[in-house]
Amino acid sequence: MAKYRKKPVVIEAIQFFDNTDCLCELAEFMSSVKASYENKPQVLIETLEGTMAVNEGDYIIKGINGEFYPCKPDIFHKTYEAVL
Repeated sequence: MAKYRKKPVVIEAIQFFDNTDCLCELAEFMSSVKASYENKPQVLIETLEGTMAVNEGDYIIKGINGEFYPCKPDIFHKTYEAVL
């Protein structure tokens, strides 16, 4: 069986927190933001798989083709590192 390594790709991401500054930054990052406060603060984003809820503390990642998707903080920190 062949083995493969994931290509290094630089992505853009933002961590969601329920405050005005973050929501403004998200609106600029994604062009529009839909917040939900039914049970807890969430942002609803359109992904290639449909609408997904992003909980406070989760990251929203912009993929290489401009698509968005959520990522839990523990997975994000295992997968990505800051680019200086």
